[in-house]
Amino acid sequence: MRTKTTPAGGHFAQHAGNRRAQQERRLVERYHLHGDLAAREELIQRFLPLARQLAVRTSHSDSLEDVFQVASVALVKGVDRYDPARGAALSSYLVPTILGEIRRHFRDFNWAMRMPRDMHDRMMAARSAGEVLWQRLGRAPRPAELADELGISSEEAVELHEASVALAVRSLDAPRGGGFEDDESDDLGATVGSEDSRFESVEDRSVLAAGMRALPDRERLIVKLRFEDELLQHQIADRIGISQMHVSRLLRRALERLRTIAEASV
Repeated sequence: MRTKTTPAGGHFAQHAGNRRAQQERRLVERYHLHGDLAAREELIQRFLPLARQLAVRTSHSDSLEDVFQVASVALVKGVDRYDPARGAALSSYLVPTILGEIRRHFRDFNWAMRMPRDMHDRMMAARSAGEVLWQRLGRAPRPAELADELGISSEEAVELHEASVALAVRSLDAPRGGGFEDDESDDLGATVGSEDSRFESVEDRSVLAAGMRALPDRERLIVKLRFEDELLQHQIADRIGISQMHVSRLLRRALERLRTIAEASV
């Protein structure tokens, strides 16, 4: 009767894996329980290949070194922040930690909008504090908790969060979700209002304002009374104390000047 056997290579790989896991646990205990900095350095060196592997997977060739540097910093932070009491293996904690830092790197350096340096620095501080609180609390921190950690008001904490969210710009061609695939209206662009026809008048108003400034005071007043206050010519004549015929002549001359200025601006 033949018995099922496991290939020798499988036994060796399993044994090697168990040995690595035991070594990892011992290093973690030496560092986190006894403060052994040599064990910390050995852990970092042990997982540097993992950091590089994740950097290669997520970066373009021209940005690999930058991404690897980000991944390495995330690795160091992960080793320091890891809590062995939670039971998960260090490697299981480091992978999402490093990937999250890489994603934040791409988001921070590919913003569609620029912001003041001071706001950027405050957002980075809030993000780091949020990660520390998440590790400590086991959940996303509330605005009041983040505010206490940073020594700021809850309103400022909310402002920093909203500013961070506002930088995540999506394409108008991106799908809204919840619609049919063939429905052309089922994208973010469909939620944008129609074009405001008043935009076309902005330039006209600018040219008109320049023309009005070039008019003599009396002609400027007559144009204003006629087209802004909508007075009739005889009412304008009574208002400024001249004849209606004079008002008509001045108005015609003013309009000719405005037309000449507008044509010169085209």
